Amino acid sequence: MEKVKTNSHSALELEHEQIPTSPTPSLAGGWRSVKYIIGNESFEKLASMSLISNLTMYLLSNYNLSGIFVVNVVQIWNGSSNIASLVGAFISDTYLGRFRTLLYGSIASLLGILTMTLTAGIHQLRPLTCKDRPYCQKPQGWQLGVLFAGLGLLSIGAGGIRPCNIAFGADQFDTNTEKGRGQLESFFNWWYFTFTIALVVALTGVVYIQTNVSWTLGFAIPTLCLAFSTIIFLLGHHTYICKKPQGSVFSDMAKVIVAACRKHNIKASGKAFYDPAPTELENIRLVQTDRFKFLDKAAVIDDLNELNDQGMPRNGWRLCSLQQVERLKCLLGILPVWVTGICIFIVMDQQNTFGVLQVIQTNRSIGHHFKVPPGWMNLISMIALSIWIYIYECIFIPLTRKITKRTTRLSMRQRIRIGILLSILCMLVAAIVEKKRRGSALRLGSFSSPMSFGLLLPQFALSGLNEAFAAVAIMEFFTLQMPENMRTVAGAVFFLSLSIANYIGSLIVNIVHRVTSHKGKTPWLGGHDLNQNRLDYYYYVIAALGALNFIYFNFFASRYLISNKGNGTTEVQLGHSIAESCEADDEEKVLDITATKLRAA
Repeated sequence: MEKVKTNSHSALELEHEQIPTSPTPSLAGGWRSVKYIIGNESFEKLASMSLISNLTMYLLSNYNLSGIFVVNVVQIWNGSSNIASLVGAFISDTYLGRFRTLLYGSIASLLGILTMTLTAGIHQLRPLTCKDRPYCQKPQGWQLGVLFAGLGLLSIGAGGIRPCNIAFGADQFDTNTEKGRGQLESFFNWWYFTFTIALVVALTGVVYIQTNVSWTLGFAIPTLCLAFSTIIFLLGHHTYICKKPQGSVFSDMAKVIVAACRKHNIKASGKAFYDPAPTELENIRLVQTDRFKFLDKAAVIDDLNELNDQGMPRNGWRLCSLQQVERLKCLLGILPVWVTGICIFIVMDQQNTFGVLQVIQTNRSIGHHFKVPPGWMNLISMIALSIWIYIYECIFIPLTRKITKRTTRLSMRQRIRIGILLSILCMLVAAIVEKKRRGSALRLGSFSSPMSFGLLLPQFALSGLNEAFAAVAIMEFFTLQMPENMRTVAGAVFFLSLSIANYIGSLIVNIVHRVTSHKGKTPWLGGHDLNQNRLDYYYYVIAALGALNFIYFNFFASRYLISNKGNGTTEVQLGHSIAESCEADDEEKVLDITATKLRAA
């Protein structure tokens, strides 16, 4: 036991200690294993993105659901998938380990996509195809039950796959050596490359087949891909390094909160803190800080009987180590920016649902024989994001380096501010375009507007730029704010923010629908026909939410951000605390990986 009581103002001071690790078997791990993992991941992402990108269109055209019902299904399903990722991370870290979690997740996803394929191929599992909107046969309860069972299995599968795929690949390399670190960097590059290829194939070829050829064939292709993905993963099982589960940091955080509450009457001054020597798995140590001092009571040794003969706590729910306390403080320190992220993700979600509904009711023809599938519009956001990252990394930074003789990057604060402003502009543009689309359709008395889908391209591009600036910067902040042994927590927090954004978005949709549809007024949302709604008014509401988020961020959350300095390091500002956390080179690596996580989610 060691008494620790410092007045350091450092928020994230790390003491790197060389802890010996167990040797890696020569025949396991490395590229011999990773080729199977990358193959598995490529086919799994092709399968999942083929469904995610076109689910809105499938529910509208095959289940005759109203627009508001479809939006609720898609957003609640996305939110549930992200919540499942948190559960999957906990189960993986505590009980199953990453290999078995990935395997069970792949099997659940396979059963889920197979169920979706059956709903497309067996007409008894869905209502009759509707040709006279809005007078369509509604799906029966048991038909929706089969649909939701398939989506539920896909959410369970996502919960096993998302938190473990990259981490399991990283487990195959020994990062204690220069060679291992280089191989890990190459793994991230190849992972990102194969993910992008799978995404492009899913958003172009598979989505086109689903929309213009056959939904059955369009779902059978990702089903076969997911089956092939699972087979590839199993073929490489004898080559993997499978690390044993070491327990979840979330359990430790719960223990800190309970222990601090149980000792709320204890005065910490003048008493010893429980700070044991580092274990073999701890190569990073956090130094005690002055923020959230109430939590320090969880580590106060109030009675020597709280320790056993080996110096370990008799009850982990009454006495925790300072390391457990400081990990929780790290998590609490990112919450203000986390709230900003939730509001940003709410705006981003609009184009995946209502944006697609707008596209459906426009003129999608190119020439006389080709119609653009609505699901293709998501490519615009991805292209806009990719173009900006290329301009930023390959033109802006080299040019400013040439002019100023030093590397100049946009700070996180600047990028998030720009991103929030772009999100507001995106909603304003979407509202103006929707008013024009609706007006032209009503003048002709038709379901589809003669307006070209091309007028919707700016709002999808602005959504992608919002993601490129704000969303990527926020995920980067989550990753850099946490010590290295808590990076999985950063991913979990990110998925939780996506999930909450989905649920809040669905809640806003239902509130707006209920408030605006009473007393015979024209509802802003709902029904099968956007022409009978006022979607443009709803977009103005979301724009107002973005404006409130901009004010909140500038006056409060921005104080908790990382700010770039001219010496190439970054500093974490947490109230009164400042500490160096990473080099600018790390920031570049995080940029690519975080953009990928956003697309994968």
